[in-house]
Amino acid sequence: MPSWYHDRVPAPAPRPPLQGRREAAVVVVGGGFAGLNTALGLAARGVRDVVLLESKSIGFGASGRNGGFVFAGYSLGEKALLEKSGAERAKRLYARTVDAVNLIRDRIQALSIDCDAVDAGVVWANWFRDAGVLRERQRLLAECYDADWQWLPEDAMHEFVRSPRYHDGLYERNALHIDPLAYARGLAFAAERAGIAIHEGSRVRRLERRGAGWVVHAGGAVVETPNVVLACGGYLAGLDRRIDRAVLPIATYVMVTEPLGERLRECVRTRAAIYDTRFAFDYYRPLSDTRLLWGGRISVRDRSPRAVQRLLKRDLATVFPSLKDVRIEQAWSGLMSYARHEMPQVGTHGNGLWYAQAFGGHGLAPTCAAGEALADAIASNEPALADYSGFGLEPVHRPFGYLAAQGTYWHNEWRDWMKSRLEG
Repeated sequence: MPSWYHDRVPAPAPRPPLQGRREAAVVVVGGGFAGLNTALGLAARGVRDVVLLESKSIGFGASGRNGGFVFAGYSLGEKALLEKSGAERAKRLYARTVDAVNLIRDRIQALSIDCDAVDAGVVWANWFRDAGVLRERQRLLAECYDADWQWLPEDAMHEFVRSPRYHDGLYERNALHIDPLAYARGLAFAAERAGIAIHEGSRVRRLERRGAGWVVHAGGAVVETPNVVLACGGYLAGLDRRIDRAVLPIATYVMVTEPLGERLRECVRTRAAIYDTRFAFDYYRPLSDTRLLWGGRISVRDRSPRAVQRLLKRDLATVFPSLKDVRIEQAWSGLMSYARHEMPQVGTHGNGLWYAQAFGGHGLAPTCAAGEALADAIASNEPALADYSGFGLEPVHRPFGYLAAQGTYWHNEWRDWMKSRLEG
């Protein structure tokens, strides 16, 4: 299912599949953000004999289908991160994503990546009347993470976003939004300029342990290497059972409206990206040509474009009733990877096999942070990823894990609905 990003501009010429036999210092499996950031991080540290193998095309998966939000943090909230990791480790993990936001901004500029970047921050809009959740998060971010999120009282919030559905909000300035597929393609071109070999249409069928290294089999082609990085996200490669069984591929939904002209400004008077305080939140952002990109919901079902459009258009009309009749130009879904602990899984088996996955719908900054961490560890030959060690490869017990995930989602959605009803 193509996304609007895939149709917006012509695709670059496909890169040739891997052929023959060769050696490399590192083989990266997966052409999404985790794989591309790892490859670029290695090149920046002087490791340029890197081969990146993508089964389809660069940015085919979640990296080319998401909402394009770039801001700090993880799917696991800051309070839970503090409780599970302790103050010092939690602060370091969060700081990695702050550094990643800054690195993404710098790369866009330094590498001249044309990805419609809008450096205008992100708004967390309060769906509920209770301001306590916002005040608590604002205080926690300031005291424990040195992050300054600005309070938006209700009148200011309604100047930004003219919806009767919202109350107050928080504003994070150090955030941006982008066309994620264009950014992924830009990273791939930059990696090639740095000497990294990228092969599309190169599905890895098997990993073979040979001596102290690995033999990577992609069709009839072979690469021998001491280091393999698996960065396949929700599109499981079937190459390592421990890694695959630790994530659930979960679908999320996105759509793009027709150009709205002045109708957009009547609803959204900010260039910032916006998401709300519910567990099952909407997220959206104004595009440069006055379209609105809208996403939301998660499900174990990868629905058809028509079903996605029907669901999301109903959500759009709830927030902006004046837009209930707008034409939807495209709707799509895609798979992202979730872990039970709601944190990325970044690590190694200690035998030259590395992994980065489970970014859980909050991937642009965390994938960049993970790529930097893996590149540091591989380039220095020091497999120390201590900050991530508390969030390991916990089995998700498919297919029962899908039932648990869907049940959790429905339960939290019901809690949001009950809170709204009780508030009146």
